Amino acid sequence: MSDMKKVLIVDDDVAVTNYFMVFLMQTGIFEPDVENDSRRVKGLLQENHYDVIMLDLDMPNITGMEILKMMRAEDINIPVLILTGVSDVELAVRAMKHGAFDYLTKPVDEDHLLEVLSSAMEMGALQQIMEELPAEVNPEDLDHQSAFKHLPTQDPTMIHLFHQAETLARGSLSVFLWGERGSGKSWLAHGIHKASDRRDGPFVSLDCTSCPPDEFSFVLFGRVKDWSGEFENKPGGLSDATGGTIFINNLEHMSPQVQMRLNHALHTGEYYRDNSTEILQSDVRYIVSSTHDLTSSKFKDSFSRDLLYQLMVNSLQVPALRDRHKDIPILAQFFLEEEDQHHNKDIKSISPEFLDLLGNYYFPGNIQELRKLVLSAIAETTDDILDVDDLSSYSRERLILGAFACTFQPRNLHEFIQEQVECTVKYCKGDLKEAARLLDISVKVMNSYRSTD
Repeated sequence: MSDMKKVLIVDDDVAVTNYFMVFLMQTGIFEPDVENDSRRVKGLLQENHYDVIMLDLDMPNITGMEILKMMRAEDINIPVLILTGVSDVELAVRAMKHGAFDYLTKPVDEDHLLEVLSSAMEMGALQQIMEELPAEVNPEDLDHQSAFKHLPTQDPTMIHLFHQAETLARGSLSVFLWGERGSGKSWLAHGIHKASDRRDGPFVSLDCTSCPPDEFSFVLFGRVKDWSGEFENKPGGLSDATGGTIFINNLEHMSPQVQMRLNHALHTGEYYRDNSTEILQSDVRYIVSSTHDLTSSKFKDSFSRDLLYQLMVNSLQVPALRDRHKDIPILAQFFLEEEDQHHNKDIKSISPEFLDLLGNYYFPGNIQELRKLVLSAIAETTDDILDVDDLSSYSRERLILGAFACTFQPRNLHEFIQEQVECTVKYCKGDLKEAARLLDISVKVMNSYRSTD
C-alpha cells in the first residue's frame, strides 16, 4: 500500500463521494479517503498526507473556496482538483486563481479524471522538489548544463532558475515564463526542451506578434485548402511540434478566439485546423511566455482566466539584466566568441573601457540589446580587441547617457546632472565642446553644473 497515491475526496453528496471512492479503488493506483463534512477537512490535512484533493466548491458550513484559502494561508501545498457543475465553471476558474490545479465538471469523464489526477500528482512532485532546492546551488550540479549554455551566468538567482527549469523539464506540464522583453525567455524555453525527455523531438517557436491576431490561428493550428482554393494546406505549429515542444511567445497578443481553441487543446489534447472539422490529437509540451502580468486587471477582459490558470501551473520569472548586471561581461564575451567565428576576425577580447561602459548601462532591452551592441561592434572593428570606438556614435551616446541608471540612488537633481556631466567630460578626455554636443546642451550650461572643487 505504500506505493498507492492517497486522494482525499470532499463533497457533501454521499453518492458522489462513494462513486469516486469505488472507481479510484478499482484502478489499483489510488487509496481514496472520503469526507462529507467540510468542517473536518482541516483536521484531516493536519493528520494525514495526501497526494491530491478532489474538492467540491458548493458545500454547507465551509465552502470549497474557503478551504482553498485556508490551505494557502497555512502553506498546505497539495494539488487540488475542483468538482463543479457546468453552471459553476466561472467559480471554478476563480478557484484556480486561489491555487486549485484544475477543475472537473460533473458528470466527470473517467478517462479524463485519471489524466488530470496524473498531471496533478506530477505537478505536486515537481513543486516539492523545487521547494527542497537549497538556497545556494551550483551550475555544476545541473544534469543538463549544456541545455542552458546560451545564458551563461554567475548570478545566484539565474543559477537557481536553471535548477528550477531543469526540474520542471522532467515533467510534461506546461511552463509559463514571464519577464521583460529581451531578458532571455526564448533561450530558457529552449533550455527546458533540451533538458526534457522530448529533447530529440522538434522545438517549434511561434510569436503571437508575427502576424495579425486573426491569422495566428492557422499559424498555430494549421489550415486546409478551402473551396475557393485561395489558401494552401498548412500543417501548423502543433503538427510541426509533434513529439516535441511548442513555445508560444508574447502570449498577451493572442486573440480571444485562438485562446478559446488553445484552451480546448490543453484540456482535451484535441484540435482542428482552419477550414476543417477533422479532430486531430496533439502530442506536444507547451511553454508560453509574456512580458506582462496577465493576472492584472488590465487583461481581465482580454485574456481568458481559464486558459491563464491552466498555463500558469508552473511559472518562472526571468530577471532583467539590470538585476544581474555582473553577468554583462560574461554575456558580452559569450556573444563575441559566438559571433566572431562567423566573421573570421580573430577578436581576442573586449577592452576594459568597453566593458565599463556596458557595465554602467541600464539595458532596457536586456540581453537582446547587449547582443546587438556586441554584434554591431564586431562588424565594424578592424582590431583584435573590441573597443568603444567600434560602436556607432548613436550607440556610444546611448550608453553614456544611460549610465548610472542601474546604480541609481535618490539624490538632489542638481547633483545627479552634475555627475552625468562630469562623466561625459571625462569620457571626452576634457573636450568640452564634444561633451556638450553629446549632452545636447551649450558649453555654458554644461559648465554651470561642473564642480568647482
